Amino acid sequence: MGAVGSDGVVLAADARASLGGRFVTNQRMRKIAPVDDRTAVAFAGSVSDAQAFVRRLRTELRLYEMRHGSPASVETAATTAGDLVRRGPYRVLDLVLGGVDEEPSVYDIGQGGGVMQSDYAASGSGMQLAYGTLEGAYESDLPVAELATVVSAAVRNATERDTASGDGMTVATITDEALDIDAYDGVDSAMASITDSASESGAGPIGNEESNGEVV
Repeated sequence: MGAVGSDGVVLAADARASLGGRFVTNQRMRKIAPVDDRTAVAFAGSVSDAQAFVRRLRTELRLYEMRHGSPASVETAATTAGDLVRRGPYRVLDLVLGGVDEEPSVYDIGQGGGVMQSDYAASGSGMQLAYGTLEGAYESDLPVAELATVVSAAVRNATERDTASGDGMTVATITDEALDIDAYDGVDSAMASITDSASESGAGPIGNEESNGEVV
């Protein structure tokens, strides 16, 4: 899921990969991937589809930059992502793409390739639970440090009832200065670290237990 704040974007996802929500195949899955310096995508669905999609999207955005002499805007990245989903061989893939150029923005990209800009968006099996939290707590003027607590709480609430979600959390904060992706081994430890960071600084990057920008 992702949300727009006053100074950037926050994306967050759980770390569980499963077979139809019945069997856990991996507990350290990174469901957020950077696609350029200020844009990242969170995904739900088939792991193989997500890995192939991220590689293709990165390639398309690099080609765009070579042709035009400047990086693609977040809107262009979202449109390109939607075109790839619509034309590609991806069987099950839901995306939330977020980034910062002139201003922060988040796009919900559905399985059919539809692209919708929104203040916040969620996808995957726990999305109904996540939306319940986001709709009750989201405010558009929150800085990313405070917004991260809201988005992470939405992930945590989804993991409490959705059997296909859980195990850990990955959180990405994107501002006009940096794109930071932090991974946590547990949902509770993620919430504690993120909440402490927000109370201490009120803004800025989130502290992490383990960080690795290359998700796939």
